[in-house]
Amino acid sequence: MGFHRRLASSSGFNRGAGAALCVLSAAAAALGAVPASAAPHPDGRAEVDRLYQQAEEATEAYNKADEKADALRREVNDSQDRIARQQQRINTMREALGSLAGAQYRSGGIDPTVALLFSDDPQDYLDRASLIDRIDVRQAGQLRELQAAMRELAQERAETAGKLAELERSRKAVASHKATVEKKLARARQILDGMPAADRAAFEHASRGDDRADLSGVAAPNGRAAAAIAAARAALGRPYVWGANGPSGFDCSGLMQWSYAHAGIHLPRTSQEQRYAGHQVPLSQAQPGDLVVYRSDASHVAMYVGHGQVIHAPYPGAPVRYDPVGMMPVSSVTRP
Repeated sequence: MGFHRRLASSSGFNRGAGAALCVLSAAAAALGAVPASAAPHPDGRAEVDRLYQQAEEATEAYNKADEKADALRREVNDSQDRIARQQQRINTMREALGSLAGAQYRSGGIDPTVALLFSDDPQDYLDRASLIDRIDVRQAGQLRELQAAMRELAQERAETAGKLAELERSRKAVASHKATVEKKLARARQILDGMPAADRAAFEHASRGDDRADLSGVAAPNGRAAAAIAAARAALGRPYVWGANGPSGFDCSGLMQWSYAHAGIHLPRTSQEQRYAGHQVPLSQAQPGDLVVYRSDASHVAMYVGHGQVIHAPYPGAPVRYDPVGMMPVSSVTRP
């Protein structure tokens, strides 16, 4: 997601890259395009931009925590399935040993030590080496196999208990980051609602962006990049929804993940992780389909499409759109 003000369109890549190095002056120039009488109050505007950026950072933290929680849930489910299968195996082994003991009893050949076969813990039996020679080789082998199975089950249960505790911590982190995002966005909305109507209209007008761009003569470097760009362009105009990765709404990293999934490439969920989902290239060598990551904390990501333009999901109220590549400071460019 990208909480920022849209800058005036750049006519080419170099101008966009230059804007990335001087975002403050570019932002002032863009806002200067709005008539002075209609410009939002600078303090309110700055506070809304600050809250949007903080909400974006919290959103990426939420995405990371949510992804981790999902992975842990899958691991816990798999572990519980393995535990159930191992418990069934142990039950089957115990039944077999019980049948053997019953047969010995009916034949009159049962030894008093066979009663230990029905113990909840055959470890006691095996630890008494002096008793091992009082059962036959088959029973001894079956008991050792049962012991190993029970040890595996105990280990699996202990590991699953640890995963469950970690999952609970991840759930709390998700809830915390969600609360932070919602708090920041609510405060930003409160400030916007408190602006004079003309100021609010000017702010919202500056946030609309473009759903069209002149990309004549631009060619993707390969089929995968072309497929990802086509998917991103198909999402133009769809709403920004924080924490979403399509198809009806997106945040910034969600749009990149969804678009590249159409090219058969799985990107990680967050902009920070997407920064390293390929090899990095200089901004001056960016090609259509490259991921452009913004700010030093990598809290926003967009897709370069050529002619100094990117497609991205900006922030609440601003749908997926084109913007100049230099709309904010570029920290890196990644080629998946």
